[in-house]
Amino acid sequence: MTDILHRAIADDGKFFGLACDTTQLVNEACRKHDVGPTAAAALGRALTGSILLAALLKDGQYVQLKFEGSGPLGKIITEAGYDGWSRGYVAHPRADVPLKNGLIDVGTGLGKAGFLTVTKDIGGKRKYQGMTQLFTSEIGEDIAYYLLESEQTPSVVALSVHLEPDGTVRSAGGYLIQALPPIEENTLNNLEKQIKGLPQITELFNQGKSPAEILTILFKEIPHHQTANTKLVYQCSCSREKMENAVFSLGKNEIQDLLENQGGAEVYCEFCRDTYTFDKDDLEKMLAEDTQIH
Repeated sequence: MTDILHRAIADDGKFFGLACDTTQLVNEACRKHDVGPTAAAALGRALTGSILLAALLKDGQYVQLKFEGSGPLGKIITEAGYDGWSRGYVAHPRADVPLKNGLIDVGTGLGKAGFLTVTKDIGGKRKYQGMTQLFTSEIGEDIAYYLLESEQTPSVVALSVHLEPDGTVRSAGGYLIQALPPIEENTLNNLEKQIKGLPQITELFNQGKSPAEILTILFKEIPHHQTANTKLVYQCSCSREKMENAVFSLGKNEIQDLLENQGGAEVYCEFCRDTYTFDKDDLEKMLAEDTQIH
């Protein structure tokens, strides 16, 4: 099954919903970063959450989520674009914590004390940033808390990752439902009660349900129609050219030091773990270019 995000909106325009299957891209992220079970669940939820928030933006825009907690996982950073790409990493991918009631304890892994920072890039060098304290450190609830506190938008966010015994991701995904003003508290409360009685989204995937069918379940009491969908992929935006620019930006003295003491330079991308090597000739070329500019 292809990773995909579906959208739906209530016929009266008072609610809209997003649901996505992120199984393949979460598997790819976990493989690239060689994560343990706790990091797999945390990174998978954070990636899925960033995809849902990116879907609220416009074409060409993207969002970054940065979870910084007091737990052994350290920080988690994920990014996603409106057109369906995503990437992310965990500072300590092999950190682990004991199970809690037989389940992976993401909250303890991330840590109860810390912050969620959301940065939206809307193009033209314009970025908007908001920050809230971590609410439960379970990722989904923290995103919903951010949306309420920073954007005054009541939202239901559910994120889930189901791991096989060998650590691979059997299923991953999530959904987001938002109420639009003027908000009808009674309808919102009824919707929240209904959602609490539903299985986790990964359990629905394991039963063969698609994101489109899950939206139909979520909105069963609300007349609605489904709109667009977007294919999703784990994709890093790093390139040799970007990394070369990063080395060049160090300046003449730093590049000269690398040349004399190391004979080259290696630049590592935290998001995809690719390494870019610049040898003696590359650094000498940068020094020559720096001299020409100045």
